Amino acid sequence: MSIPWPRSLFSRLMLIWLAGIALVLAVSFMLFVGERDRVGRHALFQGLAQEVAATADVLDRMTPDERERWVDELGRRRLRLSLHPLPEHARPLPIEHPLLPALREAMPERAVNLYGNRRGEEGHPVLLISTQLADGAPLIIRLPGVPFSPEFHVPPPGQLLSALLALVIGVSALIWFSVRVATRPLSRLSAAATALGEDPERAPLDIRGPTEVANAVAAFNQMQQRIGEHMRERTRILAAISHDLQTPITRLRLRAEQVDDDNLKTRIQADLDAMQSLIKEGLAYARSMESSNEKQAVDLNQLLEALSNDALDMGWTITLAGRANSPFQGQLSALRRALWNLIENGAKFGGQVDITIEEAPGEVSIRIRDHGPGLDPSELEKVFAPFYRTESSRNRETGGTGLGLAIARNLLRTQQGEISLSNHPDGGLEARVSLRRPTA
Repeated sequence: MSIPWPRSLFSRLMLIWLAGIALVLAVSFMLFVGERDRVGRHALFQGLAQEVAATADVLDRMTPDERERWVDELGRRRLRLSLHPLPEHARPLPIEHPLLPALREAMPERAVNLYGNRRGEEGHPVLLISTQLADGAPLIIRLPGVPFSPEFHVPPPGQLLSALLALVIGVSALIWFSVRVATRPLSRLSAAATALGEDPERAPLDIRGPTEVANAVAAFNQMQQRIGEHMRERTRILAAISHDLQTPITRLRLRAEQVDDDNLKTRIQADLDAMQSLIKEGLAYARSMESSNEKQAVDLNQLLEALSNDALDMGWTITLAGRANSPFQGQLSALRRALWNLIENGAKFGGQVDITIEEAPGEVSIRIRDHGPGLDPSELEKVFAPFYRTESSRNRETGGTGLGLAIARNLLRTQQGEISLSNHPDGGLEARVSLRRPTA
């Protein structure tokens, strides 16, 4: 039976950190114990070496007869002394034994070697120290209880560094994992918030993850639902207003026909046309912010060719260059309306319009350039605001309602696209439409 994973983000982080710190402390403790054991054994061997050196110095000051009488008494505590040659079964020990450096440091003037005798007392291995006294007499010292190969070895210089590096890597991996666990749900929420502006009707997020994040996702989904309802309600209100205004506008047109003054009649009709155009554009702007999941493969080459032919039929000067490599998944009517708005703006304000299609990794770029005066750099973004019109466009012939670019941007954003304006180096204004293709 698996242990349930805590739901709370706080509990998860606490569990990860506690488990990680416990692991780090366990490794640190093992390193500490190993080092303490090494230091303790080093002190033990230093003490044995000093005791052996002191014993050899005492025997140097005795006559041979005195040595025979005192040899057993001198080594009674921890050493077993012998003034006879090495046993025939003794074998030299490797020079890596840590006792040998200690002996040579304590008795630098004497030749010291280590041997092992496997036929010691009660059949146990015995460590033997072989040296010579000042008069050349042999001195053999047995060390009961000291093994041939100690249970520890002196670590190489890089071993401690490797252990510390392993600790650093382990702690870094722990921190990365904990931060990843903590931020992954928040990254999903951030991506959803970014995509909400492009597609308010997108599917709600799955409510999963820690309790705090799940609550935030639930609140986000509720906010998205309310925004969608608000936008749909706004569209319904505008549609109702547009429908209800058609009747009084029609009555005013009929009454305008009864005006005898032709000049006054013309001005009244122009005002009524402006009112009706404003109502239609306002409704189109509201509907442009609604997204639809009904997408299809749109051949951008054919679409732009059709729009160019329509523009030519209206007497505009249009050029088309480049091709898209494959169809784009989008809403045909929305793309047609957005691109037509840009072409129409270019023809009205810049005369000739040049359209260029460019294929790039992951997106299709459509550049629509006119040959007009361009815009002041401070207005390149402002013109996308609803009902915003530049000073040069505020007339009834070309000014419009100031919603064309706003509608185009909204329609393109529902297609995972974007639009930007810039002044072309050779003159005129260039609109760049970027349509992102879905990644595989």
